[in-house]
Amino acid sequence: MSVTTSMIHFTDKKDNTIYVSNALMHSLRLDRHRPMKLRLGEKKVNIHIKRIKRRGKHLYIPNSIRNAIQLPRKGQSYVIQNKQDEIKLGPLIGILCHAPNRTMQMPFGDRSYAAKQYLKIGSKQAFYFAFTLSDVNWKDETVTAFFIDSHNRWKKKTVPLPDVVYNRLTSRVVQKSQSMQTLRDRFKKHDIPIFNWDFFDKWDIYHLLQGTIEGQQHVPETTINPSSQDIKNMLDKHRFIYLKPTKGSLGIGIFRITYHPSNGYFVRFRKNKKNQLLRFSSFSSLMKFFKRKSFKDYILQQGIRLIEIDNRPIDFRFHLNKDGNNDWAVAGIAAKKAGRGSVTTHVKSGGQVMETLDTLKQVFKGSRSSEIYEEAKRVTTRLANTIERKHPHLIGELGFDIGIDKDGRVWMFEANSIPGRSIFKHPSLKARSSSQLKYIFDYCVYLSKQRTTGRNL
Repeated sequence: MSVTTSMIHFTDKKDNTIYVSNALMHSLRLDRHRPMKLRLGEKKVNIHIKRIKRRGKHLYIPNSIRNAIQLPRKGQSYVIQNKQDEIKLGPLIGILCHAPNRTMQMPFGDRSYAAKQYLKIGSKQAFYFAFTLSDVNWKDETVTAFFIDSHNRWKKKTVPLPDVVYNRLTSRVVQKSQSMQTLRDRFKKHDIPIFNWDFFDKWDIYHLLQGTIEGQQHVPETTINPSSQDIKNMLDKHRFIYLKPTKGSLGIGIFRITYHPSNGYFVRFRKNKKNQLLRFSSFSSLMKFFKRKSFKDYILQQGIRLIEIDNRPIDFRFHLNKDGNNDWAVAGIAAKKAGRGSVTTHVKSGGQVMETLDTLKQVFKGSRSSEIYEEAKRVTTRLANTIERKHPHLIGELGFDIGIDKDGRVWMFEANSIPGRSIFKHPSLKARSSSQLKYIFDYCVYLSKQRTTGRNL
């Protein structure tokens, strides 16, 4: 397989011949006497090749061929000779978004700006676009795609089904919809890789890590659908637990329960946008508060005594991405300090985002802070590799909620398959934002190359 970049031009010539500069012919090792196919995404046409004398790498495509493969623009792009008889343009990469309220100026509602940030990274190297579920025409096998032009304006084009899809749907309801299941099924039939497949349920990840070295060393004791007796036993054992809904997010529905033998049971939770604290003198009165006999679809988890600053617990968000070599890279890390009386460190509950290494230096003296920082990166990378290896679908991005206890031990509380990017708004991480977006693009290009060569993904 030969890969290079070229300037693509359109021409009014009427034949089925593409015109290739000497440098591009040489780079792609093309034989002008051999009949070829020109491909974009799922569309391809038969072509002939004619060599032209022009410096640099240039490709001239007649408008008739351009229309046949639905090539959205001219300009620079990767060009790949993936088989002896095929030249591939692109790749054609789609970001799947949610758009409850769309206009031409804001085709993805309040997420339109975020979509542009992704597309800016790769739009000069590939055909990089955003779309929604309703933009796919299965009859014609095309997509109504939204590109950005050189002036950062939205341009709507019809293109073939893409080479790779990055799932950036942020609605759990839409992820579970029949339209989304249809898209997954049909893309799978076309061998079009899509990552990340869906949101994780909390228990899926805990269950997946059971029996692994990483799970045994770094995941707190956890059980699903606990009975009241399970809760009492874990409180007696650890004195401090969490109850979490399996499908929850943003800290909603989480209870932190602490047991002091001489003072009773204390429950922290959030209600009506306020942090709440209640005390119960007995376990039976605690259970009456919950008004339920079972905790179906809840996770019971051992609490960990985390490092603290100002008597407020600290945890960490690690954002990991696959890179262009199919390796996991730590794209960003943020420390988060819990709000006063809050169950979690979420900003909406009064939490505060802080620079990671500076935070660790306030707790651990000397070189110990740097040692723990590097160890946490190694742990999350091993966790990512284990989850990827054991999960049935493609994963290219993970967000980990990580804790560090007062002994410096690293704990994993949650893994998110479609993590938010809010940590990159912090001044210490703004410079990392572009790098993280580039990881996404580079991994898409990697997947496209693997698909081109017919290798299993």
